[in-house]
Amino acid sequence: MPLDLQAEYDNRARVPDHLAIMTGWARDAMAWRAAAPLTELDLPYGPGARERLDIFWPGRDRTAPLALFIHGGYWQALDKSWFSHCARGLNARGVGVAIPSYDLCPSVALVRIVEEIRNAVIFLHRRHPRPLVATGHSAGGHLSAMLLATHWPRLDARMPTGLVLAAVPISGVFELEPLLSTTIGAPLRLSRESARVLSPRYLTPPRGTMHAIVGGSESAEFIRQTRDFAAAWGGTWEALEGRNHFTVLAPLADPESALVARLAALCWDTRASPDADAST
Repeated sequence: MPLDLQAEYDNRARVPDHLAIMTGWARDAMAWRAAAPLTELDLPYGPGARERLDIFWPGRDRTAPLALFIHGGYWQALDKSWFSHCARGLNARGVGVAIPSYDLCPSVALVRIVEEIRNAVIFLHRRHPRPLVATGHSAGGHLSAMLLATHWPRLDARMPTGLVLAAVPISGVFELEPLLSTTIGAPLRLSRESARVLSPRYLTPPRGTMHAIVGGSESAEFIRQTRDFAAAWGGTWEALEGRNHFTVLAPLADPESALVARLAALCWDTRASPDADAST
């Protein structure tokens, strides 16, 4: 029997209480914007109205290691304001977190969103020069993987090769071709060829650390994609027991969670990496 790809990838249909979970995101995000020790909000990294990012620092200075969290929404929905609380766990462990918005499909093509997120990283490096750890949820998981695979000096000769040293995608989509036959894929403006080019699984495995996360209660396709992507890149992966596509984000707000501990360790390790100051 053919796999029902619409059912496999339609996460909102799979999780009936997703609206309640997302309402909780918005509430918790607003609370952390008010409570965070030090913030830089709505910084423009490009000319567009949505090309803005927030930075949440763990203390009163800006010398901490830095992570980038990229929100999900199938490249078609939401913005940074829903996810400020995803910085809370890392902030408690001494790590700053930048959270960008980006333009959405179908107003722009997916390739443009990839360009924007790369521009956000270049902006961050110019403002706060240090290597990054990239993480993100769903569409943001895809984009975090694309960042790890980027050869930065080709985009800007002043950027170090080791600009993004690690990626921890959460419930990411790493093969885009299965989406083409679904209602989710139509707004992405992808051909079969461009879907392959923008699929991290089929890119040359980059240097750097890659550890992928997926909810243990997610669809078989999300779990398969995570497993196969980790194998293709020589990375590691894990399924968080009992977590669905929406609750898989909850550990980011908890300083004591294993996910935050792993991310924090990667961020602090960037300080000692020999690639951190590489320029070729």
